[in-house]
Amino acid sequence: MRRWIPGNSRRSPAPPDAPRAPARPRLHLVQGETYADWESVYLDNVHRIYRLMYAKVGNKPDAEDLTAEVFLTVLKPMRMSASVGEVRSYLLATARTVLASHWRRTLGREVTTIDVEDVAAVYEAPPAETGRTPEHVERILAGLPERYRRVLELRFLRSYSIRETATELGVTVANAKVLQHRALRLAADVGREIGRSP
Repeated sequence: MRRWIPGNSRRSPAPPDAPRAPARPRLHLVQGETYADWESVYLDNVHRIYRLMYAKVGNKPDAEDLTAEVFLTVLKPMRMSASVGEVRSYLLATARTVLASHWRRTLGREVTTIDVEDVAAVYEAPPAETGRTPEHVERILAGLPERYRRVLELRFLRSYSIRETATELGVTVANAKVLQHRALRLAADVGREIGRSP
């Protein structure tokens, strides 16, 4: 058997009785499925991006804000002639960038890792409901001081962002985060107490 040496352009011809390799099929561009309009792009992908963001940030208001930011970011540069797979890849890359920017703002450093396994798991099913009744939530909120109750109502019942909540309460964003953290801890304690009582 002879080896081919790079730079050596002389090849020996195949013997006439040697079997010929089957002819390769000609390559051609396959046009994939495309989206009809921007609305169909949004409707087909919003739940995927939201679940991904929710899995990464862990709270509904921030996940909603980041999801909206992803779609606003891709609105102008995205080609509507792109295939469905290309659009999804572009959205995922944009989600990674938006998430890195979010972590840079909140943590002071970039976190740019989105694991493929995590993405696949997130795409499977939305987060399960907790099964709490509105009456149960009202009892917990009634057990909180007014300021804590207000921050939780704005953030989780009215879906305000942390910045909107801070503006509504007349405090800084950092103070609103501290109030939310303390309110959630106290609400968990109140919920446990309510769960113990008959």
